Amino acid sequence: MIFLLFLVLLLLGMPLAFCLLVSGLTYFVTADGLPLVVAVQRMVASSQSFPLLAVPFFILAGHIMNHSGITQRLIHFSNLLVAWISGGLAHVTIVLSALMGGVSGSAIADAAMQSRILGQPMQDSGLSKGFSAAAITVSALITACIPPSIGLILYGYIGNVSIGKLFIAGIVPGILLTLVLMLVVYWQAKKQGFKTQSAQKPKLRQLLLAANQTKWALLFPVILIVTIRFGIFTPSEAGAFAVVYACIVGKLAYKTLTVKQVVQSLNESVSDIGMIMLIILASGVIGYMVAYEQLPVSITQTMMDITQSPLAMMLIALFLLLCIGIVMEGTVTVLLLTPILVPMVQSVGIDPVHFGILMMIMVTFGGTTPPVGVAMYAVCNILKCSTSEYLKAAMPFFIAVVALVILLAVFPSIVMFLPNLLF
Repeated sequence: MIFLLFLVLLLLGMPLAFCLLVSGLTYFVTADGLPLVVAVQRMVASSQSFPLLAVPFFILAGHIMNHSGITQRLIHFSNLLVAWISGGLAHVTIVLSALMGGVSGSAIADAAMQSRILGQPMQDSGLSKGFSAAAITVSALITACIPPSIGLILYGYIGNVSIGKLFIAGIVPGILLTLVLMLVVYWQAKKQGFKTQSAQKPKLRQLLLAANQTKWALLFPVILIVTIRFGIFTPSEAGAFAVVYACIVGKLAYKTLTVKQVVQSLNESVSDIGMIMLIILASGVIGYMVAYEQLPVSITQTMMDITQSPLAMMLIALFLLLCIGIVMEGTVTVLLLTPILVPMVQSVGIDPVHFGILMMIMVTFGGTTPPVGVAMYAVCNILKCSTSEYLKAAMPFFIAVVALVILLAVFPSIVMFLPNLLF
């Protein structure tokens, strides 16, 4: 009944955080022996977490880096690197997403930024509106894997999983996702006769010069992984370092960051952080309800009665996440389902780090599909592209992503060999 109430409120257009809050408080009002003050305590307790500090820090760092000129240098580097391949700027947006994973940390922020900067040039270069929107939106999935992914931080915090291991485990799937999406673009470009943006391959000297101009942005994820791996920083401290790093690079290295831009970054960050934190506070109430009703135990027992095969359990969980991700925003899905699914997959011997990477891809994937695809609507709105046109162009991308996720589920060593090697 509580879940139905949540869906009704969501369909009526109530903001997501309030849908969660009203549903959670309704449970406390109607349940016997549960004082309402416990709900308030759970809301407060949800915000009292040191690892959670990483979220606002990385969001702020991403906004500062966007204002400091790092993004423009990444675009220039990506353009030189792959614009000459069939598909032109569609390849650029995919490579840029891989590079931006270490900067923005947010798939939606990445998609919105790229659609504003690259959307019109992609269409001017001969790519259709639907194909441009699909390439930008689906490529933002890469940001869910490449550190510092906000979703991975939340998953690690809720599921009590090493955030450092999650960051390192996301690198190989992120690279594979980049290559698979580029193959789809190349195939579609050849099939539909899209022209290349630049007919000439870049010279090595041009690439080295562009890489040198972009080195501070390219070094950022490397520094994060090394410092977390060797215990120099916790993820939260790494987030604080990221803010300082962005300010130093913008002011001293590129000499483009001004006090006005820092203030603007703070204003934009407050809006993003406020929205996310309100959802986290409201999900704390729902999380208590889930634990109180012993849903993780019940669901795990039910699943164990169906199958005890780790692969079957993984595929069922991923299918569930795909279905839920289509109708629910990714952050909420992570906050609500992590405490349910992590014990379930651990009970059959699945590594929570392996599961976490695939979970993040699937819940972010939901943001690229109707009816609640936040990233999809953001890009389509900016490019003035219809949903039907977008879906027609995006279908090959969807098939490729699902196929890659199944491959990563069947062969966990692809995801786990790097964290096992380094930890």
